[in-house]
Amino acid sequence: MILVGLTGNIGSGKTTVSRLFSMLGVPVYYADEKGRQFLGLPEVREKVISLFGKDVLGENGEIDRQKLASVVFADKEKLRQLNAVIHPLIRADFRQWADKQAGHPYVMEEAAILFESGLADDFDRIVLVAAPEELRISRVCRRDGVEEGSVRQRARHQWSEKYKKPMSDYIIENDETSLVIDRVQEIHGQLLKAAGVSGQ
Repeated sequence: MILVGLTGNIGSGKTTVSRLFSMLGVPVYYADEKGRQFLGLPEVREKVISLFGKDVLGENGEIDRQKLASVVFADKEKLRQLNAVIHPLIRADFRQWADKQAGHPYVMEEAAILFESGLADDFDRIVLVAAPEELRISRVCRRDGVEEGSVRQRARHQWSEKYKKPMSDYIIENDETSLVIDRVQEIHGQLLKAAGVSGQ
């Protein structure tokens, strides 16, 4: 079974692309969603409080993701500290999940900061979803109803696409002019072939 990493910068449309792979029967692990779930674990909550204080808690005493984001995306070191708590949990959880997907030619993990977090070496193939920066920023502003400045602040913590493209095995241009579905099907066929599945 081949392990495939799917990544893309904020607003690239990687989740939309991952849903297309899922529709083709590919098991997809959503690392960013899992990371949010892990924030609800008592042991993670305690570590986060010890790192960033109780100011990141909401009125219900749980971690307020917006408050936490405003802290870590304003400080690279604090973002690194948070990732050091969450990423080992995701890594272990993905491996357990992948072991349960026996019988599938390949599985996919969707993760925003695959390269930045040093996880790229865990995968046999990397798929990058790419889009022009201004288009990505406008997508997130519309989607989340947030100011452009806050999106750009988050984007600054991600590597430029020009560095990621040479490190990726497949690139999907999601620029609203390319045929994304056709490209997904093409890559799907190539991954099946790489996994030794014929006649697809």
